[in-house]
Amino acid sequence: MKDIHKRIDEILPRIADPYFRQNKGLGDEIGFYIFDYDPKYELLIRDRVKFIEEKAKKAYGLNIIEFDLYDIILNILKSKGYLEKNFEMEKKKGSKYVLNATKKALRLTLKNDLMVGYIADRIGGSDIIFLTGVGKSWPIIGSYGVLNNLHRVIEKQPLVMFFPGTYDGGSLMLFNILKDDNYYRAFQLIDKY
Repeated sequence: MKDIHKRIDEILPRIADPYFRQNKGLGDEIGFYIFDYDPKYELLIRDRVKFIEEKAKKAYGLNIIEFDLYDIILNILKSKGYLEKNFEMEKKKGSKYVLNATKKALRLTLKNDLMVGYIADRIGGSDIIFLTGVGKSWPIIGSYGVLNNLHRVIEKQPLVMFFPGTYDGGSLMLFNILKDDNYYRAFQLIDKY
């Protein structure tokens, strides 16, 4: 098995390849990729993602737009005036109530899903999309739901989700312990072996 540093070092050459940016996978599936990693490397991944974005811009002229799912949640709640209300609601009614209320406020999985809309409104001019913050945004949103819903708005750019857990080509296991729904439409960005 490749160590995490070797796998990270393979990301830039992979995404710089013009074929990768054609955004077609096997069977002409759209280019959704997952870079899974042991959650203990979360801080390393955060640091390296920033480096890859900067290096891709300087060396290859690539415009990578990163979306941290947790930051998107906070931005949406702030813009709607819900963030402070959530803090008060949690004190009065508990975390489970706030979790459900937050999911409803974000309209997750609906046609007017605010997370999907937020991303769709900001992808213009990008060559590649990075999704981060998967672990931080759980349990409000799951990786399966995000990927599944983004299929309807991302067609031109390849998308890479940095996933703290395991993806085996069919199932997502967040933190290597929490099984999400099966997801077969993404490709492994960098092989582990």
